[in-house]
Amino acid sequence: MLFQRVSKGVVTIASGSWTKVTCKCCFTDAVRPLLVIELNKDVQLETKEWIISKIEAPANKQGAQLLAHPGEDDDGDMILVAAPSCTLLRNAEALGLSKAYRDGTMLAFSYPDRANFKNADNVEELLTLAEQQYISKKELDDLKAGTNESIPGCSKDKGSLYPGELIFQKLEKSGIVKTMYPLHDKEKLSAFSKQWYSQFNFGVQPLDYIHSYFGGTVAFYFSFLGFYTLSLLLPAVLGAVLYFLPWNSLNGQVLLAIFNVVWSTVVLELWKRRSAELAYGWGTLLLNSTFEEPRPNYRGTMGHNPVTRRWEPYFPSAERKKRIWFVSTPVVCAFLWLTVMGMVAYFYLEWCAKDYYSREPSWLAMPLLYLPSVLHILYVDFMNHVYKTVAHMLTEWENHRVESDFQKHYTLKVLVFSFINCFAVLFYIAFYKQDLELLRKRLASLLIVSQIINQVTEALVPYLQERFLPSQGTKQREADPHIDKLRAQGCQPEYPGLFAEYIELFVQFGYLSLFSCVYPLTAALLFLNNVTEIRTDALKICKLFRKPFVAPAANIGIWQTAFEALGFVSVISNCWLILISPQVTGYCQENGVSFRYALLCTIALEHVLIILKVVIAFVIPDLPKWVRIKVAQLEFRSRQALKTVA
Repeated sequence: MLFQRVSKGVVTIASGSWTKVTCKCCFTDAVRPLLVIELNKDVQLETKEWIISKIEAPANKQGAQLLAHPGEDDDGDMILVAAPSCTLLRNAEALGLSKAYRDGTMLAFSYPDRANFKNADNVEELLTLAEQQYISKKELDDLKAGTNESIPGCSKDKGSLYPGELIFQKLEKSGIVKTMYPLHDKEKLSAFSKQWYSQFNFGVQPLDYIHSYFGGTVAFYFSFLGFYTLSLLLPAVLGAVLYFLPWNSLNGQVLLAIFNVVWSTVVLELWKRRSAELAYGWGTLLLNSTFEEPRPNYRGTMGHNPVTRRWEPYFPSAERKKRIWFVSTPVVCAFLWLTVMGMVAYFYLEWCAKDYYSREPSWLAMPLLYLPSVLHILYVDFMNHVYKTVAHMLTEWENHRVESDFQKHYTLKVLVFSFINCFAVLFYIAFYKQDLELLRKRLASLLIVSQIINQVTEALVPYLQERFLPSQGTKQREADPHIDKLRAQGCQPEYPGLFAEYIELFVQFGYLSLFSCVYPLTAALLFLNNVTEIRTDALKICKLFRKPFVAPAANIGIWQTAFEALGFVSVISNCWLILISPQVTGYCQENGVSFRYALLCTIALEHVLIILKVVIAFVIPDLPKWVRIKVAQLEFRSRQALKTVA
């Protein structure tokens, strides 16, 4: 039998069923597989056996020192992978993960000193499921070919390996490995998932469970989403008061503009403190930086890496810069031009609609007044989707060596385009046409229509697809009740990641911080959207997509900088909106105040607000006092340990 037992959704395999036990002291009677490798159905048996041997081999023989099981059949297309405790613990030290010491403090894990850490004898308690799966995947990704090594059972072109080549990158490029995915633990998932996405517990998310099961990057996203949503309550209440109660419109607009600037700064500074608290509790505050290996799609002429002395592809940085400046940049500019043309078409259609309605006023013609806005919102959403695909292709073609550089250039491209695509019309209305009433209507349309589109595309469509259009794996399970449940998980679509989710929050934050002083209900609408967004995003990752591999994380990364940059732009936007308000322009005309003088006063206010932002950021420490003390204690103990070793 392949499976020894299935208890509450947890599949284990008898340790004697694994083809080899790398470290016998690490195992009990049953071993739980952490991930599945699916092979091409045409793969030869000798190729599969070679892959298993590389997975099981110890580090001194250039192996991954993991456990491998051939699946249902020795010549089948599946390999199950588990990890011995020693491999997991050594990698936990290499990553710089902090774990609870015997005195209760969080300390960077040390394999030689493992006996003094809590639960060190039980890796299931010491390391989260997400950490175990990430470490196992990392070990496979780091597998390198030795000298005069090739993949057996393959042609020379397909199976040749140069010394130091990453084996699993080669296997994926050659089509030998179809996919690799971590396995669900149904018992752990059901312990928190239903409460998370089914019940309405405002502001309450099982963050520790999310971190343990899905990993740091996912946990930080949902933590930030919940924190940001909760912080919307104050501007939502203030905006509703200013919108529905009698109030001097200029005073209300000035109050809301200044409030937006202060609010955005305070929220982002408080989030830094909150993320530091979470990172300390999750043991990721002081993660080690690791040397990055080349990306799977990195191409170039073969040569010796001057750092590692390994034989690997080399691509000149000068050639990459040429591709960026002479191809990628013009293509990005072309898409920005299409965005501007879409904006021009929107204003032309709006003029046509108003002209027609003025000549043929009727209730049947009234919807035409809103048609240009709806069409342009759909156009903006379409351009966002198309551009993301093009930006990914361009960044891939630029041929960045490591994943961090790839993500940095891709994120920059999408952020620049998203900023122009989503905010260009609003800036045009505010800065050029100076029509606050039109700006108010346009912002309301964007908030309502775009959020409906997001809810339909992100939640309803995947849910209906899962409910009424089952995947091939689901159909097989219905036809054959004995089908391998592990294989069925691989039939689910791959999780698309969190990039689109962060872009959505970035655009939301822009609407609120840049323009909400002219439409006070902005925060309230965003709050209502995000309350459901938390649940729909949770449903997607728990039910509708394959479980992702997620690396440990200490914060939300580059997105913190992106939100802070919007905060500074919001100072300029809000000050300008005050300057062009009818009350200010009317006051200037009645009292003979020149526009130049009013502009100078606005610039002075802008400088005051920027100084206020800087002062607030300086006054609020990035780390809470107790976290600073814990970090100082950790660094002191690390220095003492080094002295002892010396």
